[in-house]
Amino acid sequence: MLLSAEHLSINFGSRQLLQDVNFYLNEEDKVGVIGINGTGKSTFLKVLSGVLPPDEGRITRNPNVQISFLHQNPQMEDSATVLEQVFLHFPAQFRELKEYEAKSMLTRLGFTDVTQKVGTLSGGQRKRVALAAALIHPADILVLDEPTNHLDSEMVAWLEDWLRSFRGGLVMVTHDRYFLERVVNHITELSRGKLYHYEANYSKFLELKEQRAEMAEASERKRQSILRMEREWIQRGCRARTTKSKERIQRYENLLNQDAPETDDTVQMAAASSRLGRKIIELHGVSKAFDGRTIIENFSYSLLRDDRIGIVGRNGAGKSTLLHMIAGELPPDSGCVEIGTTVKIGHFSQEGRELDLNQRVYDFIHEIASEVRTGEGTFTAKQMMERFLFPPDLQSVPIGRLSGGERRRLYLLSVLMEAPNVLLLDEPTNDLDVETLSILEDYLQSFPGPILAVSHDRFFLDKLAGSIFEVRGDGQVLPYTGNWSDWAAKRVQEEAPAKAEKPKSVQERPREKKLKFSFKEEREFATIDQDIAGLEAKIAENQVSQEQCGSDYIRLQELQAELTALENALEAKTERWLYLTELKEKIDAQK
Repeated sequence: MLLSAEHLSINFGSRQLLQDVNFYLNEEDKVGVIGINGTGKSTFLKVLSGVLPPDEGRITRNPNVQISFLHQNPQMEDSATVLEQVFLHFPAQFRELKEYEAKSMLTRLGFTDVTQKVGTLSGGQRKRVALAAALIHPADILVLDEPTNHLDSEMVAWLEDWLRSFRGGLVMVTHDRYFLERVVNHITELSRGKLYHYEANYSKFLELKEQRAEMAEASERKRQSILRMEREWIQRGCRARTTKSKERIQRYENLLNQDAPETDDTVQMAAASSRLGRKIIELHGVSKAFDGRTIIENFSYSLLRDDRIGIVGRNGAGKSTLLHMIAGELPPDSGCVEIGTTVKIGHFSQEGRELDLNQRVYDFIHEIASEVRTGEGTFTAKQMMERFLFPPDLQSVPIGRLSGGERRRLYLLSVLMEAPNVLLLDEPTNDLDVETLSILEDYLQSFPGPILAVSHDRFFLDKLAGSIFEVRGDGQVLPYTGNWSDWAAKRVQEEAPAKAEKPKSVQERPREKKLKFSFKEEREFATIDQDIAGLEAKIAENQVSQEQCGSDYIRLQELQAELTALENALEAKTERWLYLTELKEKIDAQK
């Protein structure tokens, strides 16, 4: 067991986030923590990782266990470079040992210039730097808060493989349902201050949760049936004169006082939109460039009433730029965008509205619209807020008191309160809980106008999209018919012939180049045996020191970290020795 948390209770202001719960983490456990926004998932991760103390209960960790924690909103040094930020809290020798691996990881995460200053990065780029720092940390436990936010599809696929091969314990909050399906082997659901544990991935969790709900409902039906019979018995005037009667009345009172099974409230969305004419939005040969780099070139499209378009591409390719041009918020360098007179755009952007953190939640929504008409009737701002899980007590608090996910949900409500007839959504699934995502998808399927959505959420695009626009980043915007999975399969087919043709282009076997050591390799080969022996000696000294340090846990932890670094260095040096030895044998064979 790597970590145990027992009888945990956590309060946040007037809200009880956790009430007397237990949590255990073993080696190779990969736990996905899910729950409605505002239930305390991020706070729970902070308590597990030691950032926050619990109000009650205790957390036990082996003193040799190291934890690496990715915050939801990581703090950074603006003056540091990207690479310096990754190694900010590590000793110089660790950076020397891991710098190549860190650079490779940063390249995977979209950084070609590791000398770029952190202060110049966007919010998404900063989160990716923090992710690299968390993964490079030698850890027995990884605690990750929304690791897939701001990652494109290729980055998410790489992270999936990395985490699947990780041998320690993993605890993470994520709303990427394919990620939960492919990476985790346990689901922990946080609901109404309790934790519910399922030894399952996401699809199996849905089955088990449904079974639990059915059992709870069956138990409640049985309780109500017994209560009805006992109530009739009492109302017939039976007196508690015998021991049997007293026991029966006591059983009735116990059943009466028993709590009914609680269920989480869910967001209730009703499509609110205004009339949409024949002409919607037309793009005629639009182009856009930034700093001499062409993002969109000569792109034309006429939006149709029933369009459900997913926009994909690598980070920085220009997806948000395309959406801003379609919304009429960013003029093209050439070409034109024509927007119909009846069009009312609801643009859910990554940046969101500028929220006044001191403004009351209710006032923010009421200023946008006091009421909205939907297919289910007319709802006031207060009623719509309750449908979006903002009860009266939460409506009166300042926006600054809301969690990140609750603010995102509030922003989504603000867009829908304007009754748009065209929806442009930029990463709508970031920070929204799984339940809300499912309901949002159902809402969007019933929306009467066109929808364009930039998203890296594969599950979301599989459920919503009827076509995919791939923004390549070189000016091309390529249309594909089908959802995300259809697009991914077609991209594999497109790339396969190019890979297959490469061997055919080599008609003649090239003349073999004569192998030889470089000057640096020759010097390295001459000393590598002594280097390995030196590392082995240091490891032996470290192990002796650990045996002698007794109960000095701080010193023991320092020695354990040093031992890990030495073992990694020895492994790298041994691999290098194997390479140089094989090369020497080939060189000798040529003579």
